[in-house]
Amino acid sequence: MSKLAAALRLTGVGFFIAACIAGGTLAGWWLGGKKPLFMIVGLLIGLVVAFYGVYQMLRPLMGNRQDKENG
Repeated sequence: MSKLAAALRLTGVGFFIAACIAGGTLAGWWLGGKKPLFMIVGLLIGLVVAFYGVYQMLRPLMGNRQDKENG
């Protein structure tokens, strides 16, 4: 993977985290109306999706680093 592709992948991580958390929270707010339980559940789902997505985005970068250290 080129350095430019790695830099673009890392740049998108912050936006991805913010979008997942905000999207989950807003979806919970929309579904629940005035009940905060749905908003909290939406926030937790957004956090889980964000962490899983970040792991999937950074996994190729971590694999390249481990290959270089072992080789």
